[in-house]
Amino acid sequence: MKKRLNVETAKQAMDAAGLNQTAVAEQLDVTREAVSQWLKAQSFPRPNKLLQFAKLLGLGFADLVISEEPDAPVIAFRKKANAKTKNHHVEKAQETGRFLRHLVSYLPFETLEMPPVLKSPNCDYDYLRKVTSKVRKDINLGETDTVDFEHLIRRFSELQAVVVPVLWGTKQRHENAIHIFLPDSQTTWVYLNLDTNIHDFKFWMAHELGHCLSPSLSGDEAEDFADDFAGALLFPSALAEKAYKEINNQRTSAAKIRKVLDLADKETISPYTVIGQANKYATHVGLPEIMLSNASFGGAVTNFNKRFYNLSNALLGDIEHFDARDYINKTEKAFETPFFELLRKYLKEQNKGAGYVQAVTDMPLLDARSLHSELT
Repeated sequence: MKKRLNVETAKQAMDAAGLNQTAVAEQLDVTREAVSQWLKAQSFPRPNKLLQFAKLLGLGFADLVISEEPDAPVIAFRKKANAKTKNHHVEKAQETGRFLRHLVSYLPFETLEMPPVLKSPNCDYDYLRKVTSKVRKDINLGETDTVDFEHLIRRFSELQAVVVPVLWGTKQRHENAIHIFLPDSQTTWVYLNLDTNIHDFKFWMAHELGHCLSPSLSGDEAEDFADDFAGALLFPSALAEKAYKEINNQRTSAAKIRKVLDLADKETISPYTVIGQANKYATHVGLPEIMLSNASFGGAVTNFNKRFYNLSNALLGDIEHFDARDYINKTEKAFETPFFELLRKYLKEQNKGAGYVQAVTDMPLLDARSLHSELT
């Protein structure tokens, strides 16, 4: 991996601190010519001088240094409310992607043809309606049929995406789902945290499916598209129109909230998806949005979620002690994933230890050792 100085950021920080090249040279005990070469990208500071330079400018290492890696793993996170993805989140996921490269040669997918992707993915309402209608037809669903987990799982398989079901505990940030695309092998790996409320889990699966269909997008643009795609797929325009009318027909705010919860329960999706899609429909046709008290609605959704198990409980039961065999057998069948078979072959052929299992699952070492023992 090549590294170079982020010259533009360094110069801006120097200007903000009132430092010229001579002052930097004096502070770091190097020649002015050395600093000049750094800022012209003609040379790179030695490690100790690089750290001193970063400290002098008040910059983090990731801000001062640009890492260049051909075919670096491309990462997409499922956003959680206002949580921000930081450099260390991306770097950690990219490191996982580098370990995943070892499993590529064991994949069972056809390598002569690439799975279909969207040409120009965007968040236009009509575009999303057409795209999700096409996806529904591809998985044999009508315009208003309920999308089940099996439909999404089957579509992942058809798109040659490897689902990696993991137990990461209850997280409040974006670590509930991670999408890793390896450009050198054109392979996609989707991590899904099973320790998630069952209604939220379906949305995250649909969100990751959106990423699989839009590899040309990155950053916030990719996240926004995946979010909008998931909402439009799980609660399409026809349902949103009907929901808008039914919710507005309720006389009180409490009754409106109850109606939203009922609709969410029927589709096994989050109440936030229901109200969000109803209001997107309203905006599209020029109607006023449905306004609900944030406090009242938020509290109602919290109580609604308490009525249901996390997917891990529904699938594996109330786990007191991690049972690797049960975990592998049930998740392998439920998600139709080749991941554990890939892992099994690689561990045996390359004689790898539990550390590798932990590297590609990000699960506690004790659980990784149990998985390793079961797979080998």
